[in-house]
Amino acid sequence: MTLPDHLSPELFDLLPESPALLVLDFDGVMTDDTVYVNERGEEMVACTRGDGMGITLLRRAGFPVLVLSTEKNPVVAARCAKLQVECLQGIADKTAELRRVCSARGVDPGRVVFVGNDVNDLGCARLVGCSFAVSDAHPLLLRAAKGVLSRPGGRGAVRETAELILTRIGHEIVYNDSDRAPA
Repeated sequence: MTLPDHLSPELFDLLPESPALLVLDFDGVMTDDTVYVNERGEEMVACTRGDGMGITLLRRAGFPVLVLSTEKNPVVAARCAKLQVECLQGIADKTAELRRVCSARGVDPGRVVFVGNDVNDLGCARLVGCSFAVSDAHPLLLRAAKGVLSRPGGRGAVRETAELILTRIGHEIVYNDSDRAPA
């Protein structure tokens, strides 16, 4: 399958030949890392629907997605439930948890794609076969990640990653099967 013009060949080449799992941080990856607090102390975040579409396209292609977050706020679980993706939250040591997940699922960490934005993602970035930092990530993660996405957190980074993976696994980037290009 040909790489669409809007995707980076350099980032595409960083993907494992046969990726097995996409792991996403939540705050700063699925959001722009901003939190809104109302007068009742309730927190809210903004997520981009385009990133949600990227996750939906991966799900429809049968590609597993996992959100791994240190955040305990119910907004994380609510967004993941809406997108129908597995979510592990309130995780103090994300690297240890990612090792556990890979072991429990029999997934080689070399076949995992991870997207993060901050220093609590450094270990995960080093553990997996392909790690991406969002374009507005912390400088330490920008240096540790294998690649830097063109898009910032909460503004298309997840969609960019999803489309790279879809292309790698040979899935056309379309919503409906009837929209596929004729063979």
